[in-house]
Amino acid sequence: MHRQLLLSLLRQYQDSESYTLTLGDHERAMVRDTIDFVEQHPDCFERSLAIGHVTGSAWIVSPDGQQVVLVHHRKLDRWLQPGGHADGDPDVANVALREAQEETGLTSIQLASPAIYDVDIHLIPERKNEPAHYHYDIRFKMTADTAESFRHTPETKDIRWVILSEIEEYTHEKSVIRMVDMKK
Repeated sequence: MHRQLLLSLLRQYQDSESYTLTLGDHERAMVRDTIDFVEQHPDCFERSLAIGHVTGSAWIVSPDGQQVVLVHHRKLDRWLQPGGHADGDPDVANVALREAQEETGLTSIQLASPAIYDVDIHLIPERKNEPAHYHYDIRFKMTADTAESFRHTPETKDIRWVILSEIEEYTHEKSVIRMVDMKK
């Protein structure tokens, strides 16, 4: 039962205009694979599921929609949107909000829509005592006040508002570029 909210959101996303008009075959396959993964694994929200697990991310945009928050992740050494592990919480929008607040220190973050904004599956490389595994990342659009100060954490090297037209100066991650392109 705890997976039904996410499965419902994923199916609504499949039926959305964004899904139909903007996503290519690879992105549609990731959505189908995520649905299959969630249906097959009752423990999909648990980090202990060694093959992979559901994560939540926040695509935080400025009120005018021209900037987005990126964090330079210390472990991955890449600029990405904030996000992280569900750790058993099946409310993935709440996970994305919690992780965004923890990673940025922003308290003004608000969910722009309860609908899924993007879905991505990516491989996390092996590290120390952790085997390589997949993150089934569910992303939600959020907004925040650009005047609020960031609070750096041990997880981040840097945090900043990035103008959408300058995003490729920070990252060439296809999944990040895809979220920028969804705005056009």
